[in-house]
Amino acid sequence: MGLLDQITGQLPGNTGGQNEESGSQGNLVGGVMALINSAGGLPALLQKFQASGLGDKVASWVGHGENQPVSPNEVRDAIGQDGIDQVAQEGGTTPEEASTGLARYLPQIVDKLTPNGQVPENNDLVQQGLSMLKGRLFH
Repeated sequence: MGLLDQITGQLPGNTGGQNEESGSQGNLVGGVMALINSAGGLPALLQKFQASGLGDKVASWVGHGENQPVSPNEVRDAIGQDGIDQVAQEGGTTPEEASTGLARYLPQIVDKLTPNGQVPENNDLVQQGLSMLKGRLFH
């Protein structure tokens, strides 16, 4: 099973077929891609969460074991309202839906992008995984 299959198979609500939820997941993945790019890569994005006091949660997403949940307010505090607005714009949704979606999916996305318990230094790998995920969810 490849990285893409692992990510899409683990996202809540994934039924394997095209439905409204998978479309919203695809839109959110586009927003996550933009957020990672604007932050300077996955390590820089995760640093924002660590700097806002969420280091233990980030460590659980990257490491092995259960992912600790994050609230929409914690996401907003970590990336700022501008980051939420960017994800909303890229995803074609409201800022409230963007922060809720990020809180719901970001722990699983980070977990699947860090299968060895380490954040990849090569941002190209992260971008490839997110691009393939976005393409698959839109089909």
